[in-house]
Amino acid sequence: MRDGERGSGWEVFLVALRLGLTSFGGPVAHIGYFRQEYVVRRRWLDDQRFADLLALTNFLPGPASSQTGIAIGTMRAGYLGGLLAWVGFTLPSAVALVVFALVVRGLDVADAGWLHGLKIAAVAVVAQAVWAMSRNLAPDRERGTIALIAAAIVLLASSPVTQVLAMVIGGVVGWTLYRGRVGAVQGERDAPRISGRAGVAWLAVFAVLLVALPVARGPLDIQSLNIVDAFYRAGSLVFGGGHVVLPLLEREVVPPGWVSESNFIAGYGAAQAVPGPLFTFSAYLGAVFGPEPNGWAGAAVALGAVFLPSFLLVWGTLPFWDRLRGVGAVQAALRGIGAAVVGILGAALYDPVWTSAIFRPEDLALALAAFGLLLAWRLPPWLVVLAAAAGGEVIARL
Repeated sequence: MRDGERGSGWEVFLVALRLGLTSFGGPVAHIGYFRQEYVVRRRWLDDQRFADLLALTNFLPGPASSQTGIAIGTMRAGYLGGLLAWVGFTLPSAVALVVFALVVRGLDVADAGWLHGLKIAAVAVVAQAVWAMSRNLAPDRERGTIALIAAAIVLLASSPVTQVLAMVIGGVVGWTLYRGRVGAVQGERDAPRISGRAGVAWLAVFAVLLVALPVARGPLDIQSLNIVDAFYRAGSLVFGGGHVVLPLLEREVVPPGWVSESNFIAGYGAAQAVPGPLFTFSAYLGAVFGPEPNGWAGAAVALGAVFLPSFLLVWGTLPFWDRLRGVGAVQAALRGIGAAVVGILGAALYDPVWTSAIFRPEDLALALAAFGLLLAWRLPPWLVVLAAAAGGEVIARL
């Protein structure tokens, strides 16, 4: 970012809205869109600073692409810029998914062929994400082993705690293996938009909410508070982006009867067909809740709760990241954490994505075809999702 240059919140919003309308393909693809817009076209920051922000947002739990946008917006136009960067990037997909939810909620979709096609599309999309991320984050023997160990941990004892444990183990192993082989990152520092004292305050709010919401939820038993707690924890504890949050959200909303399993999978499939962050799947869930609040109100509560940790963590860590990234040991740990993310995503590919979709040879054939369209033919995910939904309907009628 050019020294001392500031922009307006409106400018940030319009750029983010354009990205929110056109950024198909999930978090890995989002980074490519972001670089083209923010680094190449507008030159708000250079490649080194962009890479540094990616390291920060991949280190933090939550949706990495959304957090990168919040960070760039904050650096450009302060707190308002960070907020409007999120609104612009999130609004198109959130509105589309809520409209879809309001349609689905009134239908009996449990045995629909197109719904099964959406489940199969999810297999292909997540498999593509595992493939792409493994090439970048686990390209060698050591990190490949970290990924496999992380996958085994999550599959053997699946819970939010084991996901965090896998990340911690990955970080420790990465620090052990790479601390003498990875140098500190050097680069030009920007004048901070957030003071160190404010950063500490934001991190304190994050920690207090993470502890206080579950404590208050039990005795009060207010549905809105229950939703905020469930989605805030999901946004606080998940590493690896939207695909990894799937099993965590499923455990929060399906067993208590807030959302049926069929509606859950239908929404997840629909989320593949819209641009923007996959975390907007939370807006769909809020809209199809059985107990109130639901509809637009439930969507707003769930969406705000799942993204709130991202704001608190980004604003809390930005003032200190320049100093932290200069430590070679942190860079070493980040290598291990990135490999563990691949393993967690691979575990999610098997359970629940694969186990809920692939039951017969026709299902596998459709999944392979969708995977080939994504990987070899490079068709946009929304088009592949529509084709898989149609294929599922054809299989059901045969």
